[in-house]
Amino acid sequence: MGRVGILKTPHGNIKTPALMPVIHPGKQTLDVKKFGAEIVITNAYIMYKNEDLRAKVLEEGVHKFIDFPGPIVTDSGSFQLSVYGDIDVTNREIIEFQEAIGTDIGTSLDIPTPPYVKRERAERELEITLERAKEALDVRDKLLLNSVVQGSTFPDLRSRCADEIGSMGFDVYPIGAVVPLMESYKYSDLLDVVMASVTHLPESQPRHLMGAGHPMVFAFAVAMGCDLFDSAAYILYAKGDRFMMPTGTYKLENLVEMPCSCPVCNSYTPEDLRGMEKDKRMKLIAQHNLHISLAEIRTIRQAIVDGNLMELVEQRCRSHPYLLDGLRNFKKYTSNFEEYDPASKNSAFFYSGPESLARSEIYRHLKKMERLPPKENLLLLPRSRKPYSKSIRNDLGDFYKVQKDGSTENIWDNLQVAVVDVPFAVIPLEIDEVYPLAQNESPLVNDLDSLKFVKNQVKKYIEGFNNVIINEKVLKTFDLDFKTEYYDLDPLKININDKDKVKYIADYQFGSGSGNALFKGDIKIIKSKKTGKIRHVYDGETLIATLRASDGVFVLDREGARRLHSHLEYPKNRVAVNADAEPFAKEGKSIFAKFVIDCDINIKSNEEVLIVNQNDDLIAFGKAILCGREIMNFNTGQAVKTRKGGL
Repeated sequence: MGRVGILKTPHGNIKTPALMPVIHPGKQTLDVKKFGAEIVITNAYIMYKNEDLRAKVLEEGVHKFIDFPGPIVTDSGSFQLSVYGDIDVTNREIIEFQEAIGTDIGTSLDIPTPPYVKRERAERELEITLERAKEALDVRDKLLLNSVVQGSTFPDLRSRCADEIGSMGFDVYPIGAVVPLMESYKYSDLLDVVMASVTHLPESQPRHLMGAGHPMVFAFAVAMGCDLFDSAAYILYAKGDRFMMPTGTYKLENLVEMPCSCPVCNSYTPEDLRGMEKDKRMKLIAQHNLHISLAEIRTIRQAIVDGNLMELVEQRCRSHPYLLDGLRNFKKYTSNFEEYDPASKNSAFFYSGPESLARSEIYRHLKKMERLPPKENLLLLPRSRKPYSKSIRNDLGDFYKVQKDGSTENIWDNLQVAVVDVPFAVIPLEIDEVYPLAQNESPLVNDLDSLKFVKNQVKKYIEGFNNVIINEKVLKTFDLDFKTEYYDLDPLKININDKDKVKYIADYQFGSGSGNALFKGDIKIIKSKKTGKIRHVYDGETLIATLRASDGVFVLDREGARRLHSHLEYPKNRVAVNADAEPFAKEGKSIFAKFVIDCDINIKSNEEVLIVNQNDDLIAFGKAILCGREIMNFNTGQAVKTRKGGL
């Protein structure tokens, strides 16, 4: 659920995901803007309660007071409330104060209910949080506002809170009272709390995981849909002579080499630091911690763009056993993640262990397999070089027939040929070049979990066939305990018909029956002279669709869009726009989210979509930039990049 966005504030726009270093208003240690911080967070309550600080910040404004020109977020005193149990300020007073000092994003005075309390307390304090959230909206003038999701470790209370404040129209939604979970390494519970929250918050607003400051957890949190992080960890760890890294923490006393190549680590040795005065050493280690933390945020943003965020998450979560617990809990939410996962990406799918089996790409492939037209007979082959259909050898060894009540003797009639491989289990040869089936890599030595997973999927898959022939390598590799008999399959004559292939790809991409709807008539298939791959499909002289080389899916032309629109029932694969946007769509201009009145909620970003008006008349087609839920929730930015209009 990770996304790259732009958060607009009165003091500038920032890229998200973003880290907000905590600035203590009375004890500023580092000039964090020099190290790349674009946004910071400070504590309004500390300034409010200290008469000298309050007078100065009211006179100067918070930006001059802490010497930071960019966006500033202020906390309301909830942290002190969680630590000391009581504070001397009202919700109204702290909101008015935050507005008066020129804060960009203020925070209502929520009740930070800690984890694992009794439900009665969580419910009581949640009511107060919700009441104060409503009051904050009435009190503020132009101040952008946080409203914090509370509810302790009760998922239903978190969801209820997210539903209610999500409907009120706040600007940012922090998820609060989770620091105790992170301090006790309860990352699996943290996942449940965060997912219960973000799945009930509006997609168009940033989510802030409060108190998450160690770079080890950033990727994990971004994958759950969190956009903002704050922490004083960079300075707190430095006070304890600890170096933060994306893979854990190093103590200065144990170092013989510096842990990275930041300016501090390039300029000093562990001996140099150990010989310094405490205050100087602390500032240098804090600089390192900031460098590493902000670099990890940049790494995550790049991973999102490249499409390999989950590979990064899996790497980071293997740095600590309890983070690995959290990663293994991801499988509970695969269907949630899949809704936001792009249809195709710039990078290949890398399998890095059993946890990868819960990835969205695998879940989606298995669901799409249900769209494919059934055949009577099945031939299962072992893995080879990709694409499999171009690398089938004739010396595959023996074949065996699964003893079923099949009536067809000649398996070459109405035959489905598929490869069995980790991690996608069964890959029909007609679609073996479609992303990510050809764009994935897994180890040659399989782990037991992946073997068991594939075995179970094969057992499910063969149920719909009359005759099943399996290569002996497949039987042995995946320990398939079918009752079989030797089958003489000599010679092995596999020929994938090009017309069948393009129809299969269309069914896999758009849904059952799409292949027959798109590719009817005098079908002509044009292949690349250089690669031999299918490039274009025509009906006579009319172009229907082009098969994109990078991911093996169809890009429609005008006639293809018309045929698909006629085949699919509303709202399948559609983005419907209002009357204001209709003429622009017809001119081939991109569709902005604010003009969308309806869409197929199951659309994924990077998918080919149909653009229609309120009467379901086809007016254009293009590529989705956002997923269906985001298209319906956002009121700014592009929703669809239009390819052609004027239909």
